[in-house]
Amino acid sequence: EVQFAESGGGLVQAGGSLRLSCAASGFTNDEHVVAWFRQAPGKEREIVSCISTIDGSTLYPDSVKGRFTISTDNTKNTVFLEMNNLKPEDTAVYYCAGRDPRLVYCVPRSELYDFWGQGTQVTVSS
Repeated sequence: EVQFAESGGGLVQAGGSLRLSCAASGFTNDEHVVAWFRQAPGKEREIVSCISTIDGSTLYPDSVKGRFTISTDNTKNTVFLEMNNLKPEDTAVYYCAGRDPRLVYCVPRSELYDFWGQGTQVTVSS
């Protein structure tokens, strides 16, 4: 079974940076799709980044493009989310998510992801 453990969340002032980590276990090889989602109180879960380790393709919504960067380590089992120029509206619980290993593309819809971490809180103060 695929499992994720997120870390790196915390409290930061607007304009600051944070680096989230997602340690994955249970993948049978290094080819998979991993995304970061976030959910603020009263709002729907939304994607903030995704990477396919098969071809290195990435996905970012306009709200974070140019500020957030997703990457992996050499094993491709740890996925990072570098967040710069953070804004109060980035405040949310951030989740790591993975797709069925047979699926190779990043997609923005949360219901198409099969494995989820417990989340890590990111709070950006103004």
